[in-house]
Amino acid sequence: MRRAERLFQIIQILRRSRAPVTADAIAAELETSKRSVYRDIAALVGQRAPIRGEAGVGYVLEAGFDMPPLMLTPDEIEAAVLGAQWVAGRGDPVLAKAARDLTSKIAAAVPDRLRPYVLEPAAAAPPAWKPETDRIDVAQVRAWIHAGRKIRLNYSDETGAISERVIWPVTVGYRETIRMIIAWCELRAAFRTFRTDRVVGAEFMDERHGKRPAVLRADWLRFREAEVAAWDQRTKAGC
Repeated sequence: MRRAERLFQIIQILRRSRAPVTADAIAAELETSKRSVYRDIAALVGQRAPIRGEAGVGYVLEAGFDMPPLMLTPDEIEAAVLGAQWVAGRGDPVLAKAARDLTSKIAAAVPDRLRPYVLEPAAAAPPAWKPETDRIDVAQVRAWIHAGRKIRLNYSDETGAISERVIWPVTVGYRETIRMIIAWCELRAAFRTFRTDRVVGAEFMDERHGKRPAVLRADWLRFREAEVAAWDQRTKAGC
């Protein structure tokens, strides 16, 4: 790995970690010596990269630091293109178009030597087989998630019984052939999952549910972790 690439990778390692990263950890990831890491950190600080820390404690990159866009490695390009292919084949129409546009922008922005990684990638995600049709505007659901607003659904369960629900949408989940809205359900006073192909009618309400999207999502993550833990306990008890 060239030194310029190594300096870039050190910045990337620090960017993705909230806790201090030791020179040992950086050296192990980059497959280089700790002494080289110390020299590289000193070089980055000399170039005014806002890195704080010291040997033996670890290093952090201060918030607000940014790098020129699309300084991507070949693996990062292929990862982005593979993800875009998956979304283009399985996302709602708005996200699918955005994924195709993203691939075009990457191809136009990267250097010529890296363009084959965009246009002729070594990995591919085929389109979904027989996807179900959404019966709700998923792009608007995503907008309501960001806005913290409620949605009123008329929803059909697996037996065909229809119920009315007012939900606080948390996130949209994507599976191979279906999409799901994960939400807090006022009727059940709990988090529930609603398949988009089973929505009979929807009203996007102006009313806010009163929780910041990040807080509601954190609540859902805790609920999911508790469910997983309970399932593990039942499995162990069954053994």
